[in-house]
Amino acid sequence: MRMHSPSLSELHAFATAARLGNFSLAADDLHVTQGAISRAIARLEDHLGLALFERHGRRSVLTSAGRAYLDAVGPAILAIESASAQLRRPHAGAQLRLSVTPTLFSHWLIPRLPDFNARFPGVMLSFAPYRRDDPVSAPEIDGWLRIGQDPWPAHIVADYIVGRELVPICRPQDLQGPQAIRQPADLLRRPLLAHTNYQRNWAQWWAHVGGSGEVPAPAADFELVSMLVQAVIAGMGVAVVQRCLIDDDLAAGRIVIAMDQAVQIERGYFLCRPAGRTPTPALLDFREWLLQQAASASGSAPPGTRENPLAAGT
Repeated sequence: MRMHSPSLSELHAFATAARLGNFSLAADDLHVTQGAISRAIARLEDHLGLALFERHGRRSVLTSAGRAYLDAVGPAILAIESASAQLRRPHAGAQLRLSVTPTLFSHWLIPRLPDFNARFPGVMLSFAPYRRDDPVSAPEIDGWLRIGQDPWPAHIVADYIVGRELVPICRPQDLQGPQAIRQPADLLRRPLLAHTNYQRNWAQWWAHVGGSGEVPAPAADFELVSMLVQAVIAGMGVAVVQRCLIDDDLAAGRIVIAMDQAVQIERGYFLCRPAGRTPTPALLDFREWLLQQAASASGSAPPGTRENPLAAGT
């Protein structure tokens, strides 16, 4: 059978360059030459028939296609690394087995994981395949990062981490000229783009900013946040998304926040575990680190939790 997947060396070069935003830094990280990184990514782009990076000065920023590809292959690369490391070093230290929603994994968690590894070198992270219908009970998994809202079922203990901030996004040029977006009502005069699973995001945002009347029906909806953002970049319309998922696209200038009127919704990403299971020390360290990362990203104190639930025995 013909293999259609690229080589692991190409995927490692791609994922590392995406994480560090620079081919030279990726080469240092992987202990190869910058030329080797460039050639590996060029082979990968030729294999896929797509440009995966754009140059912005010294930074190499993912294209929309590159971001979508990282969303798809990033968790698999980490899973292979974790499985291989476990076989090589079965007694090196504590293992933390996690299941993570792919969107949060690729857009928010992966860029921060090198910091966790540096601070907790004795903890080996291992990532289980994500299952949308996971009951949060598998004995081989220590913790789950899931999207949801309070109250959670009684058999699940959950800490809110990030994701409740909803912001409107558009292209930079949409804020210029005679038809520029200047107030909330201006957004509703444009085609509205929605997430397939959360089409009420627009209505929630509109109500929170004091809008009156009905919100127009979406012009199109998309199953992945990366696709939704790509549609905004392409000029199909405007969208509202969770602020934590768009850092790279904002930094690259592909999109902007349309106006400084973020709203807080009930839904967000939570670190979960079964209520009847005592958390491992590694999970407690990961929980504390996650809360610190969320606080640093928001510029505020760590989000409130329900009486330190992960520290409780049952």
